[in-house]
Amino acid sequence: MMLRKLLSIYENSILFPDQPMTLSEQFYIFFSEMDNEWIGIPKSKVSEKELTLLQTIYQLVEHPPTIRNSATKGWDAYLLDDGPPPTYHAKSNLRFIQFQINGDDTNQLEIESALKGFFTEGIIIIWENKRRGVIIEEDTIDLLTEEELISMSETIESDFYVKIAFFIGKFNSFNDQLRSKFLLEKEYFSFGLTNLDSLMNIFTFERVLPAYVAFHLPMDLKPKIHQGIFEVFNDDPEMYSTIKVFLENNLNASLTAKKLYIHRNTLQYRIDKFIDKSGIQLKDFYGAFTVFLACLLFEQSQKR
Repeated sequence: MMLRKLLSIYENSILFPDQPMTLSEQFYIFFSEMDNEWIGIPKSKVSEKELTLLQTIYQLVEHPPTIRNSATKGWDAYLLDDGPPPTYHAKSNLRFIQFQINGDDTNQLEIESALKGFFTEGIIIIWENKRRGVIIEEDTIDLLTEEELISMSETIESDFYVKIAFFIGKFNSFNDQLRSKFLLEKEYFSFGLTNLDSLMNIFTFERVLPAYVAFHLPMDLKPKIHQGIFEVFNDDPEMYSTIKVFLENNLNASLTAKKLYIHRNTLQYRIDKFIDKSGIQLKDFYGAFTVFLACLLFEQSQKR
């Protein structure tokens, strides 16, 4: 029933009782396991954000990616199609760096070549679809830092005129739990793309988890967390952004003032005003944690 509701939202959508054998380049095809039905939605009707959201709810069925060959060494079948584990003999740990490209004209071969140019060691790149892929990297001495990944994303954006976001996974040993850990990181990545700052292009477990937890809190618990704090934010629209940026920058007043383009005295005035109105101190861990959680809940409430 949920899939059928999309017919009224997206004009010229088509519902299929069976998986369509031929997939038109003009449509996104989504499969609902609950309804056991497929729907085709015109690509022209779906924004980037809507596409990401639909992918978290339904399975996107696409044409086979142009790059799926022996170079992937069975990793594509294992991670994306629940195939058998690939043959892997190295003793080093692995991490998955997932990426998503937002752009109309994506040349996989050129972008893959550019990505490989940033890594000093051999990596494996597999493509889930035309815009989303996974870099498989072994734990070596010369690993890309978060700053280097930011530089890489900026270079790709300027060279190919596309936006690219990364999720940096944790290192794990090659074992039976590896695929489930990859799928969990994939879920965090999709959540971050849909729910966090649209300007953010580097995601990690630590950055996504607080918002993920806040989003999945029981509805009856949320008001108990933000009591008194929402009132302060609603009375003063600048207060929310000021406090959130202050907390995100580890309570560093100089850095916060610089990012907000305000004087340090102005920042301190707003912080003191918040503390006075909310009755919560920010200099201690428990107060900062509580207020940051309330900030995430407030941000979610504004998107409804």
